[in-house]
Amino acid sequence: MNTTTVTRQIVRIDEDLCNGCGVCVSPCAEGAIQMVDGKAKVIREELCDGAGFCLGVCPTGALAIETREAVPFDHEAVEEHVAERPKTYIAQTCFRCGTDEDHSPLLPVRHDGHSEWVCMRCLPALIHG
Repeated sequence: MNTTTVTRQIVRIDEDLCNGCGVCVSPCAEGAIQMVDGKAKVIREELCDGAGFCLGVCPTGALAIETREAVPFDHEAVEEHVAERPKTYIAQTCFRCGTDEDHSPLLPVRHDGHSEWVCMRCLPALIHG
């Protein structure tokens, strides 16, 4: 494991705000976020790319991007981690049509003050009305 640190963006999870719902786990393609003792945690800094796809789905605002010293993002570690983890996830569905993420890409959105998932087919109608 690389112990050298660099200044970079990384996800921070406020444990006091986290309600343990787990919806942030699925959008983290790298598997950096997992549920530990009922709370979301960044399990290994080198797995977090800092892209923040998890932020938009958090209903409590517990996730944020911060710039700080951390070990560098490691693509190889992500590939190994993803290959090792079970193929289970919290299934998400489009809040408009019910399509699940196995049949259409879903994006996190804020709608009427709530964090929701929307499929690519419903997104234009959501944007344009």
